[in-house]
Amino acid sequence: MPTREDHLEIREALRDLCSRFPDEYFRRIDEERGYPEAFIKALTDAGWLSVMIPEEYGGSGLGLAEASVVMEEINRCGGNAGACHGQMYNMGTLLRHGSEAQQQKYLPKIATGEWRLQSMAVTEPTTGTDTTKLRTTAVKKGDRYVVNGQKVWISRLRHTELMILLARTTPADQVRRKSEGMSIFMVHLDQALGKGMEIRAIPNMVNHETSQVFFDNLEIPEENLIGEEGRGFKYILDGLNAERTLIAAECIGDGYWFVDRASRYANDRVVFDRPIGQNQGVQFPIAESYIEVEAANLMRWRACDLFDARQPCGAEANMAKHLAAKASFEAANVCLQTHGGFGFAAEYDVERKFRETRLYQVAPISTNLILSYIAEHVLGLPRSF
Repeated sequence: MPTREDHLEIREALRDLCSRFPDEYFRRIDEERGYPEAFIKALTDAGWLSVMIPEEYGGSGLGLAEASVVMEEINRCGGNAGACHGQMYNMGTLLRHGSEAQQQKYLPKIATGEWRLQSMAVTEPTTGTDTTKLRTTAVKKGDRYVVNGQKVWISRLRHTELMILLARTTPADQVRRKSEGMSIFMVHLDQALGKGMEIRAIPNMVNHETSQVFFDNLEIPEENLIGEEGRGFKYILDGLNAERTLIAAECIGDGYWFVDRASRYANDRVVFDRPIGQNQGVQFPIAESYIEVEAANLMRWRACDLFDARQPCGAEANMAKHLAAKASFEAANVCLQTHGGFGFAAEYDVERKFRETRLYQVAPISTNLILSYIAEHVLGLPRSF
């Protein structure tokens, strides 16, 4: 079973790159509600965002395990992989279900960074996680699909050239199963914005650029259909397993960051003539946080192993995300409490990371939905919704 220090060569290289972008860099980006362009460019130029692309297309040809290490180390070093993680899991849809012609067209340019694939438009305001009831439609007209509808909580649209879109191509009342009749498309933003596609920013608690998207007779060429028409929901689920596992890795990176910062502060902060870390009331919560992060890490590796072996991994990906998100937020609470009032000061970066890791109790899938999935699909309990 891999451990925290496996893939040491990757980890050391990432830590070296991240050292050029210290806490002050990410603090400033957060204050400005900006995007870490210089950091993302450095990651791209070094090849870290193309690790899963096959070598013949300019990537490293590695698996989800290695991609997860990249995400973990970014957060472990104090950054926020949310600025670029979409590239990793969105790429999986193209890698696993795109045609050879599509892979030849897109992957080399994604590998070099000429094109970024940072966004996936699935969620809608009226359906949320009930994806099978989505209302966005793509109607075939000649050699094009015409798209109408609305999406919400779509990330990084101003920092990408490409977007994955899920839309219904066959009306729900004309399919045997509600998961059928949806299709995946590749959208070129330069061909869509102002030509049937409009975006509106959603200001939010975290510096995580996200938008509403409106489609009004947007035309998409039929060659932009990925895989077979009507099987898009299955393709999306495959990608979501990668997404949840990568998010788990990011949370694990956050968890280690919080534990390390709390331990350092508890050693250095002296009150009543002794370091506060000498008190069991301070050290026990930090120790428990470390145990929980380590345990979540094991499930992350299990999910990676299954995904890379092309084995079913829905339960493991969901459990990894649940355990890691829970462990990272508990570690965040402990780190904040350990710092006391200083934890709320921006200069310590705890409050920034606290806000960032809190997101993952809700996104990309909420804690309750994961528990419902495990109850039904693993434990055989009645469907609750």
